[in-house]
Amino acid sequence: MLIGILAGLATGALWGLSFVAPRAVAPFSALELSVARYLLFGVVCVLLMVDARFRPLGLTRRQLLTGFGLGMLGYFGYFLAISYAVLLAGAVVPPLIAGTAPVVLAVVGNLREPAVRWRRLLLPLGLVAAGLVVVNAAGLGEAGPADSGAMLAGIGLAVVSLAVWVVYGLINAAVLRGEGAPSALRWTGLQGLGAGTASLLALPFMLPGASPAAGGEDVLRFVTWVLVMGAVVSWFGTYCWVVASRLLPLALSGQLIVAETVFGLGYGLAYEHRLPTSPELVGTLLQLVGVALAVAIFARRAGPGRPVTPEPGIP
Repeated sequence: MLIGILAGLATGALWGLSFVAPRAVAPFSALELSVARYLLFGVVCVLLMVDARFRPLGLTRRQLLTGFGLGMLGYFGYFLAISYAVLLAGAVVPPLIAGTAPVVLAVVGNLREPAVRWRRLLLPLGLVAAGLVVVNAAGLGEAGPADSGAMLAGIGLAVVSLAVWVVYGLINAAVLRGEGAPSALRWTGLQGLGAGTASLLALPFMLPGASPAAGGEDVLRFVTWVLVMGAVVSWFGTYCWVVASRLLPLALSGQLIVAETVFGLGYGLAYEHRLPTSPELVGTLLQLVGVALAVAIFARRAGPGRPVTPEPGIP
C-alpha cells in the first residue's frame, strides 16, 4: 500500500506542474510549450515502441481511432486550454475548477446509471460550489475592469478544460472497461501518438509567433520545462497513476486525485511568492473537503471492482 500511496502522490506532484509551467516559460507562449511538450511525448512513445509491450497491437480499428483521437483532445487540447486559463486567471482558480473533474464524472455517471441518492450528494456538491464561489467572487471583486475581463476569460477556459477532461474520461473509461480492453502501456502509447500528431498539426500556427525576444537563459529554461513536461509528467506521471490505481483501495486512490489540485495550488502560489488570501484558503478547503466526500460516497457505493475515475488519467 505504501508504494501505491507514494505513486499517487508522485502523480499529483507531476501533474500539478501543468498549472505553473505556462507562466514559467515566458517569454515563450503556452502554444509553443504545448506543441514542444506533446511533440516530445509522441517521440518518447515512438521510441518505447521498440519494445513490443508498448506497441498498440491487437487493437480494433475503432480502438485505434478512439485512442488516437483521445490523445489529440485529452492531452494536447486539455493542456492548451488549462495553460491559457492559468495565464489569464492566475494560480488559484484554474486548479480548483479542474479539480472538480472526479466529482463531475461521478455525477454524470450517476445521471446515466443511478447509483447514489442525490440527497446524499447535497453536502459535498454544496461544499464544492461554495468553494468555487468564494474564490471566484473574491478574485473578481479585487480585480479592475481590464483584469476582470481577463479573469472571466480564464475561468471560461478552465471550464472548457474541465469539459475536455470529462469527455475524455467518459470515453476512456468506456474503452478500458469494455471487452478486449488494451493494456495501460499500449493505450498510453497510442494516445501519445495522437498528442504528438496534434502538435505537428499546430506547428504552423506556432512558427509565425516564435519568440524573438528570448535570450539564452530563456531558451534553456524553456527546453528544461519541455523535457520535464514531455518525458516525465506526460508519460511517467500517467504510469504512476496506473500503479496507484491498481495497488490502492478505490476510496483512497480516488481521493488521491485531489493531490493534483493541492500541488498545483502550491506551485502556483510559490511561483507568485505569496501565501493564499483568506478567501482563497477558505474556498480551497471547502472544495477539497467536498471533492473528498463525494469521491468517498461514490467509492463506497461502487465497491472494490468498479473504478470511479478512469485510468490512465490526463497528465
